[in-house]
Amino acid sequence: MKNARQTAILSIIEQYDVETQEDLAYRLREMGFAVTQATVSRDIKELRLLKVLSSKGGYKYATADKAEHGLSDRFVRMFVDSVLSITYAGNIIVIKTLAGSANVAAEAIDSMRWPEILGTMAGDNTILAIVHNEVEAAKTVDRFQEMLK
Repeated sequence: MKNARQTAILSIIEQYDVETQEDLAYRLREMGFAVTQATVSRDIKELRLLKVLSSKGGYKYATADKAEHGLSDRFVRMFVDSVLSITYAGNIIVIKTLAGSANVAAEAIDSMRWPEILGTMAGDNTILAIVHNEVEAAKTVDRFQEMLK
């Protein structure tokens, strides 16, 4: 019963912007599950659901991977909006950003989890991204340039 209910919860939050536990409990009852708010609360904790910003401006429940995807999308937008130039020397990629934007842009790069990027270091308006070799640096710069288009 519990597994079926939790599967239903995942299905519900995938289909609808569920903002509250009461809304989730209502939808579960519509599906034939006899639940209380306490049961729904426990299920939310066990499923490790998070509240994330919905496309409509409110908050909704989401799984951690969906939440992270939304966060990554936001970081990518911030990256695109703040980058001024990208170049490389050897295995080091140098990214120039608007003043004060390098930390956010570096966080965007880190959140992408590209395996060729070993790490980033950010100042106020410059990021150094380290890759394995010059060939990977050139390819990675091309990927960054595609994002900026």
